[in-house]
Amino acid sequence: MAPALTDALPTAPHNLAAPLDIFPDGLRTTGQHAPLYEHIRPFDRFPREISGPTVWKPEDYRENPEKWTHRFTPEQVAELSTAADAFLTSKTPLTGISKSNFRLPNLADYLETLRLDIVNGKGFILFKGFPVEEWGNHKSAVAYMGLGTYLGYFVSQNSRGHVLGHVKDLGEDSTQIDKVRIYRTNARQFFHADDSDIVGLLCIARALEGGESDIVASHHVYNTLAVERPDVLKTLTEPIWYFDRKGETSKGEDEYIRTSVVYLERGENGRVYTKYVGPLLRSLFDPLLRRGHHSPLSAEQQEALTVLEATCNRLSLHMILEVGDIQFLANSHILHARTSYTDHAPPTPRRHLMRLWLATPEHEGGWKLPFWDSNEKKRGGIQVDDQAPVAPLDAE
Repeated sequence: MAPALTDALPTAPHNLAAPLDIFPDGLRTTGQHAPLYEHIRPFDRFPREISGPTVWKPEDYRENPEKWTHRFTPEQVAELSTAADAFLTSKTPLTGISKSNFRLPNLADYLETLRLDIVNGKGFILFKGFPVEEWGNHKSAVAYMGLGTYLGYFVSQNSRGHVLGHVKDLGEDSTQIDKVRIYRTNARQFFHADDSDIVGLLCIARALEGGESDIVASHHVYNTLAVERPDVLKTLTEPIWYFDRKGETSKGEDEYIRTSVVYLERGENGRVYTKYVGPLLRSLFDPLLRRGHHSPLSAEQQEALTVLEATCNRLSLHMILEVGDIQFLANSHILHARTSYTDHAPPTPRRHLMRLWLATPEHEGGWKLPFWDSNEKKRGGIQVDDQAPVAPLDAE
């Protein structure tokens, strides 16, 4: 069988031992790396059309929020509260939280069903009624991370090892796209997917205005482009895109990754995966920022990014996260965006979302990705050298 079609598990390139004094749960985030190019398939191997529950249109859900929201019942809140209190009493570091020390005997079955729907189904859920104002940031963080362990393994989100991230405006310059992560600003975030299988956002405080969420089914976008602009779709499947790592690299690693935006799972009849972060694809090629590694984006690439963003905007579902809402999304087949926002004047708290990046390895039902770490529990994320995981309770 040709290498591009093999379903064999990739082999880890080095020792992945995780010392417990650095990684309390014994698991190390594998981090960013280039795909296995022998598993990148040409456009003629891609499906002409995608079908199934991952293909949804905004009108399927816009007037039917009951299909994609779940309000925690009093019994579920009580179970989360009991588990969080027990974890806090144990004095275990928050970075060591897991299903084994955050027991949810009644919620577990529901969360497993939900996990399968996120990974293989419509790809999103909005929880409501998480009592953040009653619990405060510390207990809320424990309950939120504990809930997340039933959906995946938390991975580091930046070079500082944050496994509990914070989406908050820290006054950084969003135009410095080669250095600044947009989640630390109040600028619009264009459609993208994060470096994990699932992303979670818990709303702690809302903005004065803006900061609203848009999501889109990338499989619906794929089908639309296959009809309207197959040339754009072909460009997106080619491994000609350079992803800027913004300096979040381990010693000896390249500052960029060559990859495709749209690729297939390994094996026969692989599903279509979209890995898109527009600003990180553009920043390396800006004439003022280029490091001399590559030529600027071609006209075809520039047009592909423009058409992709416009198509996402046209096909998106809009939602607003209220305080106590939790949004979980699959990065495999959902792209998400955020409108720009304006915060309240002090002393009213600034807009604040707690963020989780969760991994679902192949042997636990995750997608068969063309990367060496496809079967690692903490695949993806951002890991710089042996930076220990940390879980700050606020942005830093």
